[in-house]
Amino acid sequence: MPIQILMPALSPTMTEGTVATWQKQEGDKVEPGDVIAEIETDKATMEVEAVDEGVLGRILVPAGSENVAVNTPIAILLAEGEDAAAAEPPPTPNAAPSVGVAEVSASPAPAAPTPAAQPRNNGERVLASPLAKRMAKQAGLDLAALTGTGPHGRIIKADIEAALAAGAGTVPSARPLAGAIEAPVAGDTTPAVGVPSDPHEVVPLNTMRRTIARRLAQAKRDIPHFYLTMAVELDSLLRLRGELNGRRDADYKLSVNDFVIKACAMALRRVPDANASFGGDVLYRFTNVDVAVAVAIDGGLITPIVRGADQKGLALISNEMKELAERARAGKLQPEEYQGGGFTISNLGMYGVREFSAVINPPQACILAVGAAEQRPVVKEGALAIATVMSATLSVDHRVVDGALGAELLQQVKSILQDPLQLLL
Repeated sequence: MPIQILMPALSPTMTEGTVATWQKQEGDKVEPGDVIAEIETDKATMEVEAVDEGVLGRILVPAGSENVAVNTPIAILLAEGEDAAAAEPPPTPNAAPSVGVAEVSASPAPAAPTPAAQPRNNGERVLASPLAKRMAKQAGLDLAALTGTGPHGRIIKADIEAALAAGAGTVPSARPLAGAIEAPVAGDTTPAVGVPSDPHEVVPLNTMRRTIARRLAQAKRDIPHFYLTMAVELDSLLRLRGELNGRRDADYKLSVNDFVIKACAMALRRVPDANASFGGDVLYRFTNVDVAVAVAIDGGLITPIVRGADQKGLALISNEMKELAERARAGKLQPEEYQGGGFTISNLGMYGVREFSAVINPPQACILAVGAAEQRPVVKEGALAIATVMSATLSVDHRVVDGALGAELLQQVKSILQDPLQLLL
């Protein structure tokens, strides 16, 4: 009996993905453990391995197809001796299968809802992905006039782009007036304004940007943020960093950010009530200190995690962070390397940003925004002096951490950074 190969859930929050490449082609023999495809999520590109043997009878979703819902059949595997005619696409693309063949490292996520269908003029229903519907609405396109190239005729992003490139006419009644405001829907990332009347390009969001838009809009809307800022003098830290990096046997190159990671981890161990997240009618206090660090990559950002950072030395943190950042930019992180964590650091100091306030990365309760280290005038023992100073701003979820607790945490971070020998104990 043919076995459906499904779009796997590569992370607990994944609802759709992109079929980047097929490593096996129709007619190829498949053995358990063979890599059959590469799937792009909002954060990384991951390989999907087969757990059954057979012949790849039919590819239902071609390489490059985007916004493919989790648990949607993407190919059909035939058992030995089965006819290729048995590999006809199933009538219902989102039907729950009896057998799965994709082996992934993360727990499966619930199936995404079937794309809503639009009625055609002749009474037929039009299948379209949510992104295609939104793009069509913004551009004033009539979905009923388009032909879908997605699975089972579903209209996808590429169809909308092709229609726009071909100069398809708009439906005046469907196009919002320039400047018109629509009421936002909870959890939706649809823009509040209509299509601009000024000359513009339509740049569809990739999976990562859609996820960033959804999660950070939710964070800003639902999390009661407040902000605490302190100035941290770094002269002692910079001297220590220079001495450590100058050692002949050094197999590391410490950055200021490595010291910040370790200082935050030590501060969270000293102030454990801040190492928590909001759970409705409970708080979840973490027993491990796992620090995430925002890394800019093409098309967005990702937050690889240094696990157990309070238990690791500066050299280990530095080397581990460099490796995580390199694999993040190459799209090779595994889900467990960027999901979770109890605290995040966002450092824009290398861009010359003096001070900023970061948006909390849910479900965490705190994020530290680190600015540039610069020479500033300070008063010491009643006299004016020059010191290397860095602004650090802590964004806090008030449901979890109150003002005094947040101030205590930030004071601990400052104390450790200004007396960096604590980091070596």
